[in-house]
Amino acid sequence: MSLTPKDIAGMLDHSTLQPYLTEEDIRHGCEVALKYGTASVCARPCDVPILAEMLAGSPVKVCTVIGFPHGAHETAIKVAEAQLALQQGCQELDMVLNIGKLKHGDADYVESEIRQLADTAHAAGAILKVILETCYLTDEEKILACHISERAGADFVKTSTGYGSAGCKIEDLKLMRANVSDKVRIKGSGGIRDLDTVLSARAVGASRCGVSATEKIMAEAEKRWAEGTLKEAADLKEMAGGY
Repeated sequence: MSLTPKDIAGMLDHSTLQPYLTEEDIRHGCEVALKYGTASVCARPCDVPILAEMLAGSPVKVCTVIGFPHGAHETAIKVAEAQLALQQGCQELDMVLNIGKLKHGDADYVESEIRQLADTAHAAGAILKVILETCYLTDEEKILACHISERAGADFVKTSTGYGSAGCKIEDLKLMRANVSDKVRIKGSGGIRDLDTVLSARAVGASRCGVSATEKIMAEAEKRWAEGTLKEAADLKEMAGGY
């Protein structure tokens, strides 16, 4: 099946999360997202006002991270962080679940926290993506996290922060897709650095990919579109770690 570059851009959350990025870098990231029409720019919480200014009136959503990157903030802090981001114009929240609590078996804590964040986001007309940080979880824990996230009202489950010991894996995307209903979407992130990897993620059910290599990916998409070779993946390409 043929695709267009617009289809690819619509899958991308352009990531500007590296700790060393300056305001100029964040503004450049917004310009890249606007040029290609990505789904969102996902930036650090302190950068939300810049995104809200630069993306105003465009279809590119303002996205930030909550409890990033370890997920170990107190729930009240995560909720407060989300509330401030939403007040500043954020439209999508990518929260890290409490990995240690999940691994300890405290599913009720994790579910309650996700529900509070989902309710906070939805009250403001925003959506919530839950980052599982799959590199630290067993398959059973990944499945549990998917079930908890859906019950709590999450809009997406997402593989990774990009700052754990490994990033997105094809098998994790398959597992996640199989363990949430069609109401919940899947996002891959961490190690997605080229078009073939985006297409591989798409092929197994991901509707979003967190990437910082947006310009490279879109250049590849436009080249193949011009050649008539931009198509769905036939072979799956594995991901590496990190943004």
